[in-house]
Amino acid sequence: MLAETGAQLGSWALPIAGVFGLLIGSFLNVVIARLPVMLERDWEREAHAILETEPAGERERFDLIRPRSRCPQCQRPIRALENVPILSFLFLRGRCPGCGTRISWQYPAVEALTALLFVVTIGYLGLDAAGLLALVFTAVLIAAAGIDARTTLLPDQLTLPLLWLGLLVNIPGTFTDLQSAVIGAAAGYLVLWLIFHGFRLLTGKEGMGFGDFKLLAALGAWLGWQALPVILLLASLVGAVVGIALILLRGRDRNIPIPFGPYLAAAGWLALIWGDELLALYFPQGL
Repeated sequence: MLAETGAQLGSWALPIAGVFGLLIGSFLNVVIARLPVMLERDWEREAHAILETEPAGERERFDLIRPRSRCPQCQRPIRALENVPILSFLFLRGRCPGCGTRISWQYPAVEALTALLFVVTIGYLGLDAAGLLALVFTAVLIAAAGIDARTTLLPDQLTLPLLWLGLLVNIPGTFTDLQSAVIGAAAGYLVLWLIFHGFRLLTGKEGMGFGDFKLLAALGAWLGWQALPVILLLASLVGAVVGIALILLRGRDRNIPIPFGPYLAAAGWLALIWGDELLALYFPQGL
């Protein structure tokens, strides 16, 4: 189907989607690295305001635009030609040209992943309103998954706008009918909320964060309640396999929490592209 749709789009559409994905992936790396720091600084300012204390000195502006990207080790600013997605990493051989510190593989990996998912998304959904909205959906999921993987935090600044946008785009029935979207948003939040409190009552521990509730609610808003069983099955299966592998192969402490957001995000994207096929596979009799 991907090849057929790609041929219908023309020879230019998929390469452009890939290049666009590389550029967006480069920006997503900035979001993944900086948004948690921005939130931490906001929380510090709020704490000082509540306690009526003064912060320890002025800090330089820090957001998604400033300061310029620089090496965290030697603080050397990254030049424009050193910031070309993937190519710069290869040219620099994965090291800072100033001090030789290794550059994280996260950067080219996120860029390549975003490009790949953008190509597949446009290849399957086409270059129309639904396809372009699906690119927004994909980009936000990548950013949310990256932040959760690094910090075990799913920011409201990503999950809540994604939820409301999902409801809005389904007013005309872009991905599902509005009734299914509303029920999906409510059910997505409620099912994980119930699991969270049931697990806490049984074990006295918190098994997941509130951000997971909001992310599944957002997925339900975009794809409808019918997609939720497949998303939960896929995310739980992959999460369990990865968790067991980390414990067996790397000796990871089983008490250290494993972020669930990346698995929800991956399952949600798969449901967006192959939702009908996955539903038929898991529920051949239908829902």
